[in-house]
Amino acid sequence: MERRRFGRTALEVPAVGMGTWRTFDVRGREAEAVRRRIVDEALAAGANFFDSSPMYGEAERVLGAALEGRRDLALVATKVWAGGRRGGREQIRRALGWFGGRVDFYQVHNLQAWETHLPVLEELKAAGAVRAIGATHYSLAAFPALRRLMETGRIDGIQIPYSALTRGAEGGILPLAHSLDLGVVAMMPFEQGDLTRRAPRPAELKPFEAYGATTWAQVLLKWILSDTRVHVVIPATSRPGRMTENAAAGSPPWFPQDLRERVAHLVASR
Repeated sequence: MERRRFGRTALEVPAVGMGTWRTFDVRGREAEAVRRRIVDEALAAGANFFDSSPMYGEAERVLGAALEGRRDLALVATKVWAGGRRGGREQIRRALGWFGGRVDFYQVHNLQAWETHLPVLEELKAAGAVRAIGATHYSLAAFPALRRLMETGRIDGIQIPYSALTRGAEGGILPLAHSLDLGVVAMMPFEQGDLTRRAPRPAELKPFEAYGATTWAQVLLKWILSDTRVHVVIPATSRPGRMTENAAAGSPPWFPQDLRERVAHLVASR
């Protein structure tokens, strides 16, 4: 799998990583054992970038347990999501406990109280407990606010929605991130499963096989990664087997522009 330098940071991230929203919010020995198998599979496939948040229920704790004994093999991204300084510091304390005392990419979730949390993350970065800091937002309506934060020069990367259906980042956020040399994480590549439930016919997938994409999920992921302003895409899954499939989309050759537009047309026509 291709690895990409994460903007101006020293991080080298895999093109395909893994999100944990909804999928890792579980309790119980059996359910958590399945998540450990999924992490096993991701690590074996080279998809060793894992993203979480305190907003995701049990996901941070479950991911931390799944990485026990092999934290050094992973790049962990998580977030602070609190209305005030005290709550944010408690979230950070818990996360650092679950992830071996360090987080590779610590983000302010949905720009929530970012003026409060960013100085704390900057202190942690200076102390070596955090390697890169950033901000996220799921809503295109929040992009102007995200843009203003990007322009301060205080963050190293962003996480945004980007897919063959949701292309709002192309108009300003991605060009700005590229010009500022910021890392970019693409969330919700399958639109919470809506895109993968409407797969094209096998004959319509034929043109993509020469580029190493043999399934619709791989086509959707490779569409995103063919825009090399994106550094890592983070599909989520609760099913063993899927991370091997997803990771296979993380290697070149990348789609040329005409093939990317064909994917967008297939998405729009479904």
